[in-house]
Amino acid sequence: MSAIRSTPRARPRESLVARSWLYAVLVVLAVIYIFPFLVDVATSFKSDAEAAQNPLGLIPQTTTTAAYDLLFLRSDFPTWFQNSAIVTILVTAGRVLFDSMAGYALARLPFRGRTVIYAVLIGVMAVPNVVLLIPKFLVINQLGMYNSYPGLVIPLLVDAAGIFIMKNFFESIPVAVEEQARVDGAGPFRVFWSIVLPMARPAVVTIGILSFQGSWNELNHFIVASDSPALFTLTKGVAQLASGALSSGTQYPVKLAAAAIMTIPVAIVFLVFQRRIMNAQGGAVKG
Repeated sequence: MSAIRSTPRARPRESLVARSWLYAVLVVLAVIYIFPFLVDVATSFKSDAEAAQNPLGLIPQTTTTAAYDLLFLRSDFPTWFQNSAIVTILVTAGRVLFDSMAGYALARLPFRGRTVIYAVLIGVMAVPNVVLLIPKFLVINQLGMYNSYPGLVIPLLVDAAGIFIMKNFFESIPVAVEEQARVDGAGPFRVFWSIVLPMARPAVVTIGILSFQGSWNELNHFIVASDSPALFTLTKGVAQLASGALSSGTQYPVKLAAAAIMTIPVAIVFLVFQRRIMNAQGGAVKG
């Protein structure tokens, strides 16, 4: 009897121990993941000498904003930030619209060659982006868009992965919803815009976040799309900082201050919309 009574008590203890070990492992992994970012922020408030002597210290001995003063007052960092903001907003809006429309067409609209187009889409996803840089440069230059905002924005307005995600999500929406809308006299675009797209909000938010992050952190395309300093984005400008563009020395605080500022917009967008990323779809068919 005593052995039988001790078994239920032993199980909660084992469960508690296992859960404690799991939380401990998660905490360690979180610290390992967050530590480089903490070093980034701390080093941005150090002097050059202290950053070189104690690069991993999380508490600066002498706090200084010299790195941020240099970025905002004596460099083109504000211009880089402005260019990145303009390009990212336009690209994100364009991808959400065009990826949604293309995904809906592939998922619902019957037309000749749809299977071939989808196969080509999958093939494009399998091609590394670096392979397309030279053809992309030739096309941009031939169309007269080199060193211009259209050259920075237009080639990024549609991406194969976004179309793929939207197509799969639209296929999960019951066809009966669209049939009911057509019975009420709605056309294809009205069905897409007023009925199906609002139901695809989780996928739309996911595409928006991925597009924002991807275009904000894009570098390769901007290298081949322009060489004008007036059109430098944050990634291209910070890449110059990493090579010592402002002055001699390591410039660790300046580089890491720029990197810390670059993370803020993406972090804000993710924290605001993370609850809406690919949530389960609610009931949509009327009884």
